[in-house]
Amino acid sequence: MAATIGDMDLLESYRRSLADFIDRVERVSPRQWSAPTPCPDWDVRTLVNHVVNEARWSVPLFASRTVAEVGDRFDGDQLGGDPITAAREAASQAEIAASHPGTLTRTVHLSSGDVPATEYLHQLLAEHLVHGWDLAVAIGDDPRLDADAVRECAKWFATHAGDYRNAQLTRPGVEVPAEADAQDR
Repeated sequence: MAATIGDMDLLESYRRSLADFIDRVERVSPRQWSAPTPCPDWDVRTLVNHVVNEARWSVPLFASRTVAEVGDRFDGDQLGGDPITAAREAASQAEIAASHPGTLTRTVHLSSGDVPATEYLHQLLAEHLVHGWDLAVAIGDDPRLDADAVRECAKWFATHAGDYRNAQLTRPGVEVPAEADAQDR
């Protein structure tokens, strides 16, 4: 089965969200790595390590490997002595894995069960947007996100919000003003 136009739009949104996240990582100053983030108990380095860890995991998962096959090779610090370079390299490898012909038609074996690769790509898109915003706030950067990526993520999440709340992965939504834009919603 070939990838659809919608899959290509999703892939482009994923690429932009990944690039935006890395752009923000590149703006982290040496003194900001220990700065707090909106994520409770996480500093900037912990947050970036989390996203880099997700990027590293995506490579074997997009290649149809199982969690058991990957094992613990991505446990712990993924940033080493040069967090910016580590983030760039992980992002590059993740983008190559997601873009490889046939990837979006595969099944991905997550710890929560098997899902279509497009579902996993939506989850990664959400990770980049949510944690990109967290990182921007932590370092005092502009927290505006790519509008097309936000729309793609919002469309996907609207059909999954209940599942995420039921699994206690997200909290209930908050009221926003009627005039709030898509990112704030």
